[in-house]
Amino acid sequence: MAKHVGIKLPKDLMEVLKNGKTVAVLSTFSEKGLPHTTPIQCLYPKGDESILISIHKEHTGYQNMAWQKKVMICFMDERDVAYSVLGRAGVVRAPSVVHPLMNVVRIDIIDVKSDASVLMRVDSGVRWSYTSKEAEELSVSLMDELKDLSATL
Repeated sequence: MAKHVGIKLPKDLMEVLKNGKTVAVLSTFSEKGLPHTTPIQCLYPKGDESILISIHKEHTGYQNMAWQKKVMICFMDERDVAYSVLGRAGVVRAPSVVHPLMNVVRIDIIDVKSDASVLMRVDSGVRWSYTSKEAEELSVSLMDELKDLSATL
């Protein structure tokens, strides 16, 4: 059963985001009202009221965010972390200093709800690995950019 928990990131979710190993699902809507989901692995908290993400400028999720500012991000990870965050998106860096096709978006939190269930427990979220050394270097650089922005933005 979903439960409103406030407008700030809970501590357990903050830990997951700072860990840098989770995959979140970003949900957006097109101008025609069609839902769209996007897995996001480059994300980092900016304090407890915003989340920074790095996303390809031509991705449908990014294009939908540019039109419809409201987004929902779903997080599920170990230790029964299960949250959905409603937020308002705004571009803070286009392009990224790391890669010209990537943009950095800040999502200001409107509402956080717990999706924890009395019937089941989340023991592990989506786990991923790099497809190449170059992919690892790019991802690490994008995450470093988000961490730097979280401190200076």
